[in-house]
Amino acid sequence: MAHKNSAVANSGIFISAFYVVSSLRKTKNLLCRFLVFRRHVLLEKPNATEDNVTLTKNTPLSDILNITHACKCNSCSTGCKYGSGFLVEEDIAKIANFLGVTEKALKENFLEEVRKFNTKRFRPKILRNGKQYGKCIFFDESIGCKIHEVKPLECKISMGCKPYGEQLSLWFMLNYFVNANDAESMREYATYLKVGGKTLKE
Repeated sequence: MAHKNSAVANSGIFISAFYVVSSLRKTKNLLCRFLVFRRHVLLEKPNATEDNVTLTKNTPLSDILNITHACKCNSCSTGCKYGSGFLVEEDIAKIANFLGVTEKALKENFLEEVRKFNTKRFRPKILRNGKQYGKCIFFDESIGCKIHEVKPLECKISMGCKPYGEQLSLWFMLNYFVNANDAESMREYATYLKVGGKTLKE
């Protein structure tokens, strides 16, 4: 009798486990469908794929972050080995806090200021060793980015392995360097376009 009750109990456990697994699978399928639907809406195309992603200058940052993710492939690591990505204002405090230094110490010891389109922004120092290029001061060959959790926005959205990688770089340029309220910035941008510089639609 005890053996029979044990068998019944085990059967009940098996059935309960089966329903739990089934529920999880259904939840996972619904989540996948939602993500696919969301991406289709984002791209405004019924059959969106990575090959036909189309960004504009006015694509919201939240949508940009939805199509980017951390990646350590060779294509994405090239930017770290031969340069560095620019910070936006809020990145400075985040990185300083992460490293346990003041914002002043961060700028003096870890960052360099660069001017583009009459706009100045900081980026991690590039260790050039006498060359015109070099690796980012925060890049480590074995572990990758040493400040990954708080990396600069341009680094965060860079996707060298994606067909829309160039569009992401142009989006950052248009939103964080080209200043429509600065006549000199617009003059330099116009010159950039005249010599064949790429851009995105509004």
